[in-house]
Amino acid sequence: MIQNYAWKRSLACLPFLLLCASGSATAQDYATTAPALPMTRPDAPTPTKETDNAPTTMFPHPDSWRIFIAGQANIIFQAHGPFHSPYEGTNSLLSRGEYKTSLLGTLYLGAQVVSNPKYNLDAIFDLESAGGRGDSEALGLAGSTNLDVVRNPNLSSVPYVAQVQLHQTIGFSNTMVDAARTPFSLATQVPQRRLELHIGKMGLPDFFDINNVGTDSHLQFMNWTVDNNGAWDYAADTRGYTYGAVTEYIDKNWTARYGIALMPTVANGIDLDWNLRRASGQNMEFELRRSLLGKLVSADRKGVVRVLSYVNHAHMGLYRDAVEAFLDGEDKTPDIKLHEKFSEVKYGFGFNAEQELTDNIRVFSRLGWNEGQHESFAYTEVDQTMAFGGDCSGRAWSRPNDKIGLTFVTNAIKSDHQEYLKLGGLGFLLGDGKLNYAREDIIESYYNVHAWRGIYYALDLQFIDHPGYNQDRGPVLFESVRMHVDF
Repeated sequence: MIQNYAWKRSLACLPFLLLCASGSATAQDYATTAPALPMTRPDAPTPTKETDNAPTTMFPHPDSWRIFIAGQANIIFQAHGPFHSPYEGTNSLLSRGEYKTSLLGTLYLGAQVVSNPKYNLDAIFDLESAGGRGDSEALGLAGSTNLDVVRNPNLSSVPYVAQVQLHQTIGFSNTMVDAARTPFSLATQVPQRRLELHIGKMGLPDFFDINNVGTDSHLQFMNWTVDNNGAWDYAADTRGYTYGAVTEYIDKNWTARYGIALMPTVANGIDLDWNLRRASGQNMEFELRRSLLGKLVSADRKGVVRVLSYVNHAHMGLYRDAVEAFLDGEDKTPDIKLHEKFSEVKYGFGFNAEQELTDNIRVFSRLGWNEGQHESFAYTEVDQTMAFGGDCSGRAWSRPNDKIGLTFVTNAIKSDHQEYLKLGGLGFLLGDGKLNYAREDIIESYYNVHAWRGIYYALDLQFIDHPGYNQDRGPVLFESVRMHVDF
């Protein structure tokens, strides 16, 4: 059995090791995203030589236009085979083997209301449709395997308003720098020192905890706890959006940002609580753009460090209260929903770093921690997380818009959370009926192929040991095929 586990781990790592070892780093630097701009496509290829100039969208998007019209479609087929499981509960990953397909489409619309670079004002409006399903309805894993899946299977795939916001720039410098145009920031030149304000409906991961190696589930990794910090229980409804305001002060080499947003009324709920006095999510992040390796690498190798903290106020419960009520005979089963109170406080911290090593190779890491006594409320059931990995550009084998990646992430929960699940309690994602606790360990690897213009295909493998923190179950191997189109 141990030899079989080792073979599966080797299979997940093999594509990355073979292809990166076979290529030589001969191209120019491939740039990370323009500093401190919100993004949905953090690793969009930046042309650096003639072979990099192939179109990467179906239709051109002229920077000279004051309007922005774009779109994307993402289709993921994902399957896993049967795995060892002596028991299953209400929220377990099904052990019999299954396959599901998810579909996600987004229409990005924007207009520069004021095009003065020093005081640029953008109006943003995005429509989205999410359909299909995830394996086991995205239950049974803290590090779920498909970030596109909407976790409430009862929600319709009818298009909905994903984002609607105003983006205001206030310049403090006459020095202008080039900026990458994104769906949330349309100016192509911005003041080097500036204040940016976003207000409206938004997704907080478009502004906080961005990482150019591990953020984009459409061209990079797919796992929830790779593309985001699993311990960051960020304010969001079931679909991942909220109403709020984010302000950023951006200087030459650093950025400070703060955001406040609405929390859901119930854990993983679709409705938001509009009473900020009793429920809100506050987020703070400091970003330093500087090489992490100093003189060990070339001076122009980019590096970034981000330190995140958050404080949530919401109608939450304590795991310990639910456990004690069950043991005292007050509740028939542990149920944290029976012990929720208004204005309870949950807080945590995150660390996020990335570094270019060569012309073609980048590495990244994430660390996350939250206090773990209050229930997981908005994102996923993780109290501690640690991830590290990297990617390799296809320039090494004359495929400049291809990419291969490999990462490892390990997730954990605190003792009260463990006891709650062990006694049969249910979270909004987890609940096997029993729990023989162990950390949930995940290895993910992918190869992303640029087929033509805005069309990409990817093969992805995710090996998960101790699914749902339960060493009585698993391991399990997920295989995925993804088609992505940028219009």
